[in-house]
Amino acid sequence: MTSPRSTYVAAGGHELHVSEWGDPDRPALVMWHGLARTGRDFDEAAEALSDSYFVLCPDTLGRGLSSWSRPGGADYSYKSFGETALAMLDHYQIDRLRWVGTSMGGLIGVTLAAGALKERMSHLVINDIGPDIPQAGSGRIVSYVGNPPVYDTVGELEAWLRTNYAPFGRNTDAFWRRMADTSMRRTDDGKVTVHYDPAIVTQFTLHKGDLDVWDKYDAVTAKTLLLRGEASDVLSPEVAETMTRRGPAPELVTFADCGHAPTLASEREIALLRDFLAG
Repeated sequence: MTSPRSTYVAAGGHELHVSEWGDPDRPALVMWHGLARTGRDFDEAAEALSDSYFVLCPDTLGRGLSSWSRPGGADYSYKSFGETALAMLDHYQIDRLRWVGTSMGGLIGVTLAAGALKERMSHLVINDIGPDIPQAGSGRIVSYVGNPPVYDTVGELEAWLRTNYAPFGRNTDAFWRRMADTSMRRTDDGKVTVHYDPAIVTQFTLHKGDLDVWDKYDAVTAKTLLLRGEASDVLSPEVAETMTRRGPAPELVTFADCGHAPTLASEREIALLRDFLAG
């Protein structure tokens, strides 16, 4: 696999880490990850699509190699995330773009597609998220995000990731090993824990209003595709069906072999993205 280029962008008083793929002269494609993940989750899709696009996979504030919030999680809001996204686009002098967002990244995409990027975002892929998140799904996420594990070895962390993210469905051993490599950091005493700031859980408390986006969803005019894992506890079948009748009225594609959320790493998923983004 070709390795991405690593770049750090000054963004609203923060430092945003971005994994770049492909030629900057090609059309821009932003791929934004979920709540407790990093831009490196998209390696397979980003590498494949870089033959047609300049692919940017940022680490959201508080995750991966990006800087953390001020104390208390004040910066872990869609407003701050949107500001860093705009700063990133300014850094690369990007005027028009396509957006693929998994979970949180999908709702950030909706918020921007209805607002600051309404005239600039041509295509939007929403991966396994909607304007209504069932309590069971949000509760499951809060339970592990707010209580990050600590282990002696990276091998133990990888085993935890495989169990905790089992809803991702079937993925290769190489996928899980990279996930461990890009999801770990050392603690002050040399133990191994996850990459993110535990305060990102404030998304469900301090900034829970960010998740109420039906009005923004209805204002989206970008060509939109909605993806769902059949066993998802974050995007219910009822909400997904409602989304196909409101706002951008996207096509809905459901994957039978996973829950929350499809990883977009398989040949089938990448081919689906390629066809949609080229339309």
